[in-house]
Amino acid sequence: MKPQDYSSRTAYRPPAPWYRGVNKRVGVLLTSLGLAPHDAVTLEVPGRRSGRPRRTPVLRTPYQGAAYLVSLAGESEWVRNVRANAGRATLRRRGTRRVRLVEVPGPSRPPIIAEYLRRGGARGGSDTAAMQARYYFGLGPDPSGDEIRTVVDYYPVFRIVDEHPT
Repeated sequence: MKPQDYSSRTAYRPPAPWYRGVNKRVGVLLTSLGLAPHDAVTLEVPGRRSGRPRRTPVLRTPYQGAAYLVSLAGESEWVRNVRANAGRATLRRRGTRRVRLVEVPGPSRPPIIAEYLRRGGARGGSDTAAMQARYYFGLGPDPSGDEIRTVVDYYPVFRIVDEHPT
């Protein structure tokens, strides 16, 4: 099965209904319980209108001693909710961590996105990395830093900063 296609150059690329359903029902449960890949966590942030907790499975990307979240869908609901909540959020994976998500400016994003792709290749092999580059970022296999720089404005990235363990 091909991954969700997030490669279009628009501000927000909503997931397909089937993908949203799988993430909501299965992805959140697996990441919260720690049964998904090691880098997978559940991001929980209050909805900007309702105030109710919104949960989304996301992949952490470690890079140079820090951890990051990359929004493949662009200006997604979770990105807008994080911004509206001043970066305050909770990460769940066999426990709960309160964090602050600090948005990374566009010019600093390319190496983090490159690391996201590299880790995808390490998890699933070169075919997986090439598929992620194509479907997630609209890039060819093994993209250069210059190629990644052309798409960074479409992919918000947030650095994870621990607040208080709960």
